[in-house]
Amino acid sequence: MNIKRKLTFLAVFTGAAIGTMHIVNRIFQYAATADNLLDKDTYEYYNWRFGKIAYKKKGSGSPILLVHDLNVCSSSHEWNNIINELAKTNTVYAIDLLGCGCSERPVLTYTNFLYVQLITDFIKDIITEKTDIIVSGESASFVIMACANDDTVINRVIIVNPQDLASQAKIPTKRSYMVKYLLLAPVIGTFIYNIKVNKRTIRELLLSGVYDHNSVSEKDILTCFESSHKDKTHSKYLFACQKSRFTNANIICCLSKINNSIFIVTGSSDPVNILIANQYQNYLPSIEILGINKTKKIPHVEKPEEFTEQVRVLFSEGDAE
Repeated sequence: MNIKRKLTFLAVFTGAAIGTMHIVNRIFQYAATADNLLDKDTYEYYNWRFGKIAYKKKGSGSPILLVHDLNVCSSSHEWNNIINELAKTNTVYAIDLLGCGCSERPVLTYTNFLYVQLITDFIKDIITEKTDIIVSGESASFVIMACANDDTVINRVIIVNPQDLASQAKIPTKRSYMVKYLLLAPVIGTFIYNIKVNKRTIRELLLSGVYDHNSVSEKDILTCFESSHKDKTHSKYLFACQKSRFTNANIICCLSKINNSIFIVTGSSDPVNILIANQYQNYLPSIEILGINKTKKIPHVEKPEEFTEQVRVLFSEGDAE
């Protein structure tokens, strides 16, 4: 009889806990998406085979593709401070990667190779000519691999503070698979995701990546919060794959074989950025490194005027070559 009571209590307690988690999850989603900040921008859509891809297109001239950092909080909003200036002389495309921003968030395993194919297909199907690329953070590996796989789609590349090569090369382990399956659980996984990715943690992440905290507005924080919880919080599928290292890849062999003009722009106020850039240069000595003072992870957000000026200088150097 005591066993029956314990089992009944356990069942009731578990049901109540799951019910509470479900309610919390719904509250998180509503709070994050109520303002519809992302939807206020104007997008075009690419019907890619794995999901609909949102992108912005502005200006005219030779094409530049802007690829944001791979993060559930990220989107093409990352480039809002520079896109209009670049569009004065170029046709600028700013893409929302699959699982981010206003693009779809399908239930699948997100891998490095998936994004390599997305970038390649987007250039071939939408831009339709060889293009220059500006890419930030972890997404740099996709562009480098795309350069190595097909030398007909990408011209010159500016990388903003890439991920270090050692971390990028780590592969999934048994523990990684356990983390993935836990995060993918319908209610509990979503609850864990909401605890890990909330407005406070996003604020801390953004502010830790800038030299001047005033360069990040409250709207920037709310936009990132919204991006991380759109489409019934399906960003958790990308989050699970990132935490489980499925988006990682060893790109050292790719660096040694590409012939593209590669430039790395670093935020000089964080010495780690310089060290990582030097790692890349060790494998591809032709890489040119440039630092922007009083910036850290996102110099294109912190000092957009100086960043766009450097873009024009670097790409003009590529023309001279």
